[in-house]
Amino acid sequence: MQLKGKTILFLGSSVTYGSHAGGVSFAELMAEKCEINCIKEAVSGTTLADIDDSSYVARLKRVDKTICPDLFICQLSTNDASTRLSVDIADVEKAIRFIVKYVSTTFDCPIVFYTGTFFENDRYADMIKLLYRLQNEYDFNILDMYNDEEMLNIDHEKYQIYMDDPVHPTLQGYKEWWTPKFIKFCEQL
Repeated sequence: MQLKGKTILFLGSSVTYGSHAGGVSFAELMAEKCEINCIKEAVSGTTLADIDDSSYVARLKRVDKTICPDLFICQLSTNDASTRLSVDIADVEKAIRFIVKYVSTTFDCPIVFYTGTFFENDRYADMIKLLYRLQNEYDFNILDMYNDEEMLNIDHEKYQIYMDDPVHPTLQGYKEWWTPKFIKFCEQL
């Protein structure tokens, strides 16, 4: 997909927002580098699972239906994997199914779900397996940085510069590590 001039709708939580990078994430960096129209619907601490009015599902329903994105990119939220929130994986599945159907019907554009890079969390690993299972039923793409060999084999010193914690990239991490991966992936759609 040629990205220049395209409108991309991003849905997510703190990683999509760029909470550890001054509110700048791959979304703004893609907008700048690829000359896309970026619509970012990202709120830190929120879940895919529709557990309150700030969930991905609730916020997606409030997005202007006339925006006509060329691509929809959704974060597989690490918040759903947090033991603090005790989100049931069945609720995550229900949310993913809703989002895919809603975006397909409302915006009729390609859909990408993306994962974070590897961090030790069995619940998140199970959510990624769920995502692949659902991909067999629905038409969407997965940018899986969690299991990506190139992302896994980063040298320790660079990892310390690129990640503020196991989940959140720094601005340099977005610029040099994540954004090139997003651009390459989206251009191959």
